[in-house]
Amino acid sequence: MIEASDAINGYFEKINNQLDQAYIVANAARKKGYDPEQKVDIPLARNMAERVEGLMSIVAPQLVGTKLIPRIHQLEKEYGILDWRVALVIAEEVANQKFCKFTDKREAIEVGIRTGFAYHTLGIVAAPLEGFIGLAIKRTREGKEYFSARYAGPIRGAGGTAEAFSVILCDYLRQKNGYAKYDPDSNEVERYVTEIRDYHERATNLQYYPSAEEIRFLIKNIPIEINGDPTETIEVSNYKDLPRVETNTVRGGVCLVIAEGLAQKAPKLLARLSVWGKEFGLEWGFLEEFIRLQKRIKAKETKKDGEQKKITPNFTYISDLVAGRPVLTHPLRNGGFRLRYGRNRVSGYSAASIHPATQYLLNKYIAIGTQLKVERPGKAAAVTACDSIDGPIVKLDDGSVMQVNSVKEARAISKRVEEILYLGDILFCFGDFSENNHLLVPAGYCDEWWVKEFEKQTVNLFGTLDLNKVAELVELSEQEVGLLLESPNRKSTSKQCIDVAKKLDVPLHPKYTYFWNTITPEDLLLLLNWFSELKIIKEKQEIDRFVLPYKEKPKRVLELLGIPHLVATKEFVVIEKEHAQTLVSSLNLDEHTLDEVKEIVTKTKDKPTLEIINQLSSVEVRDKAGTFIGARMGRPEKSKMRKLTGSPQALFPVGEEGGRLRSIQSALEKGTISADFPTFLCENCGIETIFSVCENCGIKTTRAYICRVCGLIKSKECPQHGKAKSFSNRSIDISYYFKKSLETLGVSTYPDLIKGVRGTSNKDHTPEHLIKGILRAKHNIYVNKDGTTRYDMSELPITHFKPKEIGTSVEKLNEMGYEKDIYGKNLKEEDQLLEIKPQDIILPGGRSNPDESADDILFRVANFVDEEMKTLYGLKPFYNLKNERDIVGSLVIGLAPHISAGTVGRIIGFSLTQGCYAHPLWHASLRRDCDGDECCVILLMDALLNFSRQYLPDKRGGRTMDAPLVLTTTVIPAEVDDMVHGMDIVWNYPLDFYEAAASYKYPKEVKIEQLGSRLGTKAQYEGMGFTHSTTNINYGVRCSAYKTLPTMEEKLKGQMELAKKIRAVDETDVATLVIEKHFLKDIKGNLRKFSMQQFRCVKCNGKYRRPPLIGKCTKCGGKIIFTISEGSVVKYLEPSISLANKFDVPPYLKQTLELTKRRIEDVFGKEKEKQEGLGRWFG
Repeated sequence: MIEASDAINGYFEKINNQLDQAYIVANAARKKGYDPEQKVDIPLARNMAERVEGLMSIVAPQLVGTKLIPRIHQLEKEYGILDWRVALVIAEEVANQKFCKFTDKREAIEVGIRTGFAYHTLGIVAAPLEGFIGLAIKRTREGKEYFSARYAGPIRGAGGTAEAFSVILCDYLRQKNGYAKYDPDSNEVERYVTEIRDYHERATNLQYYPSAEEIRFLIKNIPIEINGDPTETIEVSNYKDLPRVETNTVRGGVCLVIAEGLAQKAPKLLARLSVWGKEFGLEWGFLEEFIRLQKRIKAKETKKDGEQKKITPNFTYISDLVAGRPVLTHPLRNGGFRLRYGRNRVSGYSAASIHPATQYLLNKYIAIGTQLKVERPGKAAAVTACDSIDGPIVKLDDGSVMQVNSVKEARAISKRVEEILYLGDILFCFGDFSENNHLLVPAGYCDEWWVKEFEKQTVNLFGTLDLNKVAELVELSEQEVGLLLESPNRKSTSKQCIDVAKKLDVPLHPKYTYFWNTITPEDLLLLLNWFSELKIIKEKQEIDRFVLPYKEKPKRVLELLGIPHLVATKEFVVIEKEHAQTLVSSLNLDEHTLDEVKEIVTKTKDKPTLEIINQLSSVEVRDKAGTFIGARMGRPEKSKMRKLTGSPQALFPVGEEGGRLRSIQSALEKGTISADFPTFLCENCGIETIFSVCENCGIKTTRAYICRVCGLIKSKECPQHGKAKSFSNRSIDISYYFKKSLETLGVSTYPDLIKGVRGTSNKDHTPEHLIKGILRAKHNIYVNKDGTTRYDMSELPITHFKPKEIGTSVEKLNEMGYEKDIYGKNLKEEDQLLEIKPQDIILPGGRSNPDESADDILFRVANFVDEEMKTLYGLKPFYNLKNERDIVGSLVIGLAPHISAGTVGRIIGFSLTQGCYAHPLWHASLRRDCDGDECCVILLMDALLNFSRQYLPDKRGGRTMDAPLVLTTTVIPAEVDDMVHGMDIVWNYPLDFYEAAASYKYPKEVKIEQLGSRLGTKAQYEGMGFTHSTTNINYGVRCSAYKTLPTMEEKLKGQMELAKKIRAVDETDVATLVIEKHFLKDIKGNLRKFSMQQFRCVKCNGKYRRPPLIGKCTKCGGKIIFTISEGSVVKYLEPSISLANKFDVPPYLKQTLELTKRRIEDVFGKEKEKQEGLGRWFG
């Protein structure tokens, strides 16, 4: 029994019963013999230790059945589950041959590394087998032996932290076994620098591209050699033919481990190693110096004597800018996203929330689920909406300034916004800072901070939080004081806030605090001089509004302060009642004359503006700005059915006869298909067939093998001639097989287009049954590489939901175990707040998506499964759905790229967004956080019936990655990705947290309850809190404009329009980055490829290195054309030139563009006549 409440254990039992029933039905179907295996090919896994042993059995079968599993459990009790030290010790013991013997010491150490690595990656990732590909022992220049760890491309699946940990693991076993340190010479160091640059610029963009200085530092200090197999077709541009480097070709695994692993995750590594590293003999203290070097490089600074800033601008997130995806804030730039600490019910675990009004005013580029590349605390975040934080402050076309706090307001004024002065808040939780080991940085003064100071002062005065006594003191009713604490930003007036501040001796409320640190003392004097022309309008002896003559410069100061005001016919500026009264208090104009105030400012103008304001003000005023966080748009949100190249509906080969569309219909016209097929023998009919069940008599057939001499034999090996082949390339009569399939289905009509694959890529070339393809085409769904249909989505966290948000009735939720809301009340209404159960998921069901939503697709998959059960397997339908919403309550398998184990999930509803909302623990079980990653779901019965390992491609990474080789039935919090353990689960942050952030303390110096503190207790699954409320998880932009704008021209114009509109963005810099980082690379890359290109046939898609001499395709006689056209080379040239001229980019960049243009003209010639403006996007 899992440590959990009775309700949660009952929930797990219900899911397991549902799962067991599905397995019974699926096994009965598979026994019919139509699939490669006669039982379900997805075994169930109970815990992580079993997954580790199962994974290692592939390379070290002698480990199976040893004491490995109990030893892992024993170490977990000593150090804690998922502690890095467990992996180190278990690796050491395997390497010392404690559990079993190996052929030699090197093999023992290699398996030890793989085992520790497998434990660290939860036993669900293929990286320990196919990413870390081996250990070599080499000799230093002094003749001593050192470790050379070899990596390949699939190491990416482990994630940056695990990649880096594998190096630490190798080093630990190195020093435990007495091997020497790696001794690179200068050429070898520079080879790494060159190789990583070549990989990033010519192969694949790295998530983090370290500078040459960072790479040199790491290679000189890391005690082992990071090596690997070639993964690309390109050679390094320099430092070739080095004696100790086996290849001149770029090694992708090496680049990933150094750049995305060690360089990117250095702070996280240091956070762990600083605690216990010395105890384990790990000499990795050089990481401290490396992080200092990294910060200096990221901030574009050089070493200086004297005081260092606590934080510096980090330009990494905009260094790989993509055209059409807007920059929203430059690093630390005033007016950008203001950091707000907290977690709402759809943020945390790397996801961040912004106000839905901000989404609309950013021209709908940022939608729910869109990825933001951010300056801090991590590298990226998925966006969700939260309407209880501050919205943007904007300047309208008539000069008026307002704060937008609702979607309704945002829609009404979106066309009138001239400038976004402040983007509003971005909500990051404490856990995101602690997991990234990032310094806490000052927050802008906000409601929840003010409430904590209010409570502290009340307790100081009265001994307890006595609101009755506070009400008497501040002359308000107890109800008004309560509202002030519950929803201060919505209910309070300036008079109330000023009175509370004076009488209770607390700072002025954030609602009436302005961005004083944004302006200079000179700006303040300019404002005060303007106030000498002030006209005060009063009502009932109270200030009602200020009226000022319109003047550009002092009005700009008002705008920068973020003070809402109106402009009347470009003649007058009107500051209305609440803010007029606040200005009087903040500048103390009720106790001093304007001239006295100006004199004080003049005398103290060498001080920061906020300090001057506090010297003037009758109440304490705090810094509202805090820290601004840089951000740009990353990947757009995603929810769509996955399609392989060519969009096949069956893993059935159609060969060249399938034509350009790879269709069965094209092959039927030819009559035959030539491809690799297996051979089966029907002993009843005496015929050869390609299927495991005879299409004539319906009896199971026997697989035959092909001996190169004897022909067909029944065993895998020929007694005389050795190993036999399991397939042969031959021609089959497709008309015969298709006709028999239709007879089995009992139909004569079939879909107009049924698509197969050109050829199977699995080891034995086992095809899927043709009937499955016919049925998928009928239901308009597509197949993946493993025989299943998948639906991909952006990952979003959720801990609490309302029935009305997911379109599921209260009755259905009651049936699924949701009986009470978070306040203990019986569930009766659709707007009650419920805590989501750990394996329940909410899928995309909105119609704003240009692609089909999950409810539509899964409904069709369920109908396909039912028809397959009935017509192919001869069993009763399983789902029997009447409409899309009937899918609620069904089980799915969740899977993420690069992993080898699925997790069971239960659908409880559909949101109107494009995200997969699920409990953070469920996402963590897929080894994914919510920083813009994506996952997929497979309908359970589809996977149980149609998945087979024998369909998986026979290539590195293809055999194990992104496939449900095992199925995790129950999410155990201690056995998921440990990053989720850092997620905070409190209802509010204490006052000392805000004070610690103001002092730039490290997260470990602050105590806030995190999920990890509940591991192994009954509270580990439920009772989680959140600090900020959200009216509705669907409120906000649901589909990014990036996805709906049809052309790059429109996307880029939108990007530049936002760059001009947002005060925190420099449009010239954006234009420069777009040209340098995207357009120029594209132009030069395509120009290079043009001269090295292949040619292809338009009819059969055949490829040629050189055009055939007869001028047409030698296979089918089709027309031969370029694979890279002139248009693809020059498409961004004119747009780049017009962009450069419009936004006045640096002269050097303009000259580079001119030289590139000349190179292109040298290749294609100069056009004699050209219509002016053709190709220009910016005039």
